[in-house]
Amino acid sequence: MQWFVAKIVYQIISGNGDHTPQFDEQLRLISADTREDAWRRACQIGVQEQYAFKNQRQEMVEWRFINVPEVNNLSSLDDGMELYSRIEEPEDANAYISWLQVKAAHLKGPSLIDKRA
Repeated sequence: MQWFVAKIVYQIISGNGDHTPQFDEQLRLISADTREDAWRRACQIGVQEQYAFKNQRQEMVEWRFINVPEVNNLSSLDDGMELYSRIEEPEDANAYISWLQVKAAHLKGPSLIDKRA
């Protein structure tokens, strides 16, 4: 068995879908004999994990499986190795950076914030 990283993509549809298109790109660790087997397993996961629920406005919100566009073999696991890279092009760079800082602050916790200073 080998380890692979597969990208599973879902489209997020709220209500009648009259909104800015949203896609959830998930990286999943897959154990398989071949790249093709890893792709098939990732597709199975994608189909199995589709779901829908009603939001606060009683509109249906759906995670619809689109496909598995990438499967990469992990020949070894090394500290700091790159698993995924994506270039973002936000309309407002400052808002994007602020959003990243807020998310990072939630991960750090008080003990890490104090050690960085």
